[in-house]
Amino acid sequence: MTVTIAVLGLGEAGSLIARDLLAAGAAVRGYDPAIPDPEGVGGTAGFTATGSEAEASSGADLVLSVNSAKAAIGAFEAAIAGGGVGPRAIWADLNTASPAVKQQLAELGRQHGIPVTDIAMMAPVPGAGLTVPMLASGEAAGRTAAQLTALGARVEVLDGPAGLAATRKLLRSVFYKGMAASIVEALEAARAAGLEDWLHEHIADELAKAGTSTVDRIVAGTRRHAVRRGAEMAAAAEMLADLGVPPLMADASRALHDRLTPRPVSPD
Repeated sequence: MTVTIAVLGLGEAGSLIARDLLAAGAAVRGYDPAIPDPEGVGGTAGFTATGSEAEASSGADLVLSVNSAKAAIGAFEAAIAGGGVGPRAIWADLNTASPAVKQQLAELGRQHGIPVTDIAMMAPVPGAGLTVPMLASGEAAGRTAAQLTALGARVEVLDGPAGLAATRKLLRSVFYKGMAASIVEALEAARAAGLEDWLHEHIADELAKAGTSTVDRIVAGTRRHAVRRGAEMAAAAEMLADLGVPPLMADASRALHDRLTPRPVSPD
């Protein structure tokens, strides 16, 4: 029997996922108010363009919400209000939303008898499509994973409530996106100082040498030398400002080192 999947949000990620679902033999019902004819799926056999969240969800075995974090709850509420989510359907939220939003979706689902799965996509969708690594949590995570993996997806099921997958993704984002932002800022300043090639090579060398002990060394050193490193980052932020580069990450680093600096204990 052909599985029917609704895809809400047909931007870059949603359209690529919908394309791969169609190629795997699923019937796809799509909706995006801003993209009535999504590239790569519009007009494809098995794809049905619809006019609302409720219409797209109608008759679907699985609903994939891939619109945006700010639209996640509104999309679910619109589908429910329109009577589109049937008794057999599972609602899966793939948006990069906070754990609190995922938990709110799960509670809304419980109120209406609709199981909700929290799905976190752990890598960029372009180049991977449906095979992008995913984490799934929530009461229907196992069933959702079974449906998607049968169509070629890579889904790891976590034993926990909706919000757990989002927590893991966002914790990784704090590290990875923070590191990326710091590298971009440092290279921008190095370019202004005429040292971009040197710093680029230095960063690449440090990343290549990183091993399993690197995290422990970084954490221990940051705490042990918080006072000195805080002063160093204050000087770095001043230099960036002089170079005409806003020291957003450098100043954030200074503030974190300041927070980690031991405070003298006042006598009683």
